[in-house]
Amino acid sequence: MAESYLPILMLMLFAIGIAGAMILLSAVLGPRLRTRRKLDTYESGMPLLDASRKRVSIQFFLIAMVFILFDVEIAFLYPWALVFRSGGAPLFGEMVVFLLVLGVGYAYLWKNKAFDW
Repeated sequence: MAESYLPILMLMLFAIGIAGAMILLSAVLGPRLRTRRKLDTYESGMPLLDASRKRVSIQFFLIAMVFILFDVEIAFLYPWALVFRSGGAPLFGEMVVFLLVLGVGYAYLWKNKAFDW
């Protein structure tokens, strides 16, 4: 059984070897031009208007996390819709409860002004 994994192991070692060789060749043969202009932040060819390491409000990150949370939860609706055709009423009740919990969470965040920034 172990010999059936030998080709996979050889392929992995080959891929690691090729990747290592490319990194090594890039470090050895690549240019080493370190000027101030080269190390500056580059944004679409436009000169910087502000510092690149500016502080960002924590509210921005909270809104981003809430968006990801609700986005992932809403993603459960698609598989449910596919299974719902064969499941019937019990699945519909479970989804109503799920959507109610989701709505309560959304209302709680709205009431606590989590979306105001």
